Amino acid sequence: MKTDWLIINYNLPTEPSRSRVAIWRGLKKIGAVNIQQSMWILPNNEENYFALQKISQEIESNKGESLLMKSIFFEEKHEERVISLFNNIRDEEYTELIRECDKYLKEIEKEITIEKFTFPELEEEEAEFEKLVSWCKKIEARDLFNSSKKNEAIEIIDKIKEAFENYSEMVYQKNIME
Repeated sequence: MKTDWLIINYNLPTEPSRSRVAIWRGLKKIGAVNIQQSMWILPNNEENYFALQKISQEIESNKGESLLMKSIFFEEKHEERVISLFNNIRDEEYTELIRECDKYLKEIEKEITIEKFTFPELEEEEAEFEKLVSWCKKIEARDLFNSSKKNEAIEIIDKIKEAFENYSEMVYQKNIME
């Protein structure tokens, strides 16, 4: 395959811990994978480079040291192992999303069963729906190697969209008649 990779390796003082947590969160948010202690990897592209450059500056502004490198794997099996790490992490994220979407579908079913067709409830369900859709888009943006759970996640997002639209129509019909 021979992908060019970006690697960031860093050290930060143990205190304050919020700096370490902020760096960790930033790396997770952009989809980087931790391959060794304080060594994170992403495919090389302009967007990833600028994101890692920003994180590197943040590390250094918090009295840490960082190294930002471009690399390739000599062994295809090593690259495949890293791609597998990316996909496993994305699969975990999609699995959690799918679980939350299942809960959402059950919640909509419950509201329909008890005929809770109020505008405040609709707003609450809409906010949750938008949160789930946004979460899916964030995972998709990090899913660089098409993990095995992607299609399942997209399918359930379509289901919750349909469920929300149906519930919304029921709320409208109930309230327009009154």
